Amino acid sequence: MITVWSPDGVGEVRRGDDLATVLLAAAGTDLSDGDVVCVTSKVVSKAEGRVEVGDRAEAIERETARLVARRGPLTVVVNRLGLTMAAAGVDASNVEPGTIVLLPDDPDASARALRAAVAARTRVNVAVVVTDTAGRPWREGQTDIAIGAAGLKVLDDHAGRSDSYGNVLAVTAPAVADEIAGAAELVAGKLGRRPFTVLRGRPDLVLVAGDDGPGASALLREPGSDLFGLGAREAVLAALAAQPAQRSSYGAPVTAPEIAGLLADLLPQSTIDRSGDEVTVDDDDPRALWAAEVASYAHGFEVAADDGRRVRLRPITP
Repeated sequence: MITVWSPDGVGEVRRGDDLATVLLAAAGTDLSDGDVVCVTSKVVSKAEGRVEVGDRAEAIERETARLVARRGPLTVVVNRLGLTMAAAGVDASNVEPGTIVLLPDDPDASARALRAAVAARTRVNVAVVVTDTAGRPWREGQTDIAIGAAGLKVLDDHAGRSDSYGNVLAVTAPAVADEIAGAAELVAGKLGRRPFTVLRGRPDLVLVAGDDGPGASALLREPGSDLFGLGAREAVLAALAAQPAQRSSYGAPVTAPEIAGLLADLLPQSTIDRSGDEVTVDDDDPRALWAAEVASYAHGFEVAADDGRRVRLRPITP
């Protein structure tokens, strides 16, 4: 049985406050070996002095590593932590008017510090998850995810296991750290001033004392492996601009047969030839050749030669 609860009585957390002291004052002696303690990133940021007076737009720009999509005032970016989030995770809620909260400098390190402090003071082995709210592609609404973790198996890889019908699983890997974060938010709520949540009943996910695990950063996809590295409009514009810095958003190059097949569907009147790893497009219409160059950029190919009537494409080498 899994039990999740969020203790009341936590007052305003300010810069320099010791989170372990605040947690233990609220949870008392209710912590046990194998529990998972969730703490909101907002409280971690407050304790670490990540609250500032300033312009939110400027802070978002400062925290942004790469723009993913923009729709009016909404921006979705990859922030400096590698997280894809709206507004780079910069928040202006649950703080005094005129102030903003940035995400912790290193959420995994914050989780490790809190876990170590709890262990030192109570001799109890818990895991710690730092949570924050994020939207999802394809789905309305938001849910909490793990942006920091310590002492937790953050991903439960089922590859190689068999289901009840004997089918061998290949890609199933529940992001248990995110599932725990979502359960914590469901119990704590957004407006209840309960920044800590304890989940009990999955000690199998908690690592032994002294082993903090890979942290929540292990849940981040490698650049280029995310099928949604750019928004729909941004992907089109990036391909048209063909900027080398944006290539990684499209992932690794496809094979020559794949690009040849794609171009044959895109340019049915063109002559598409393949020789080894290279593909040649022959067409009288310069617009067709230009379209071939754009499509090849988005699929990891580059122009090897272009005489105005024929364009030769080759895969990009690292």
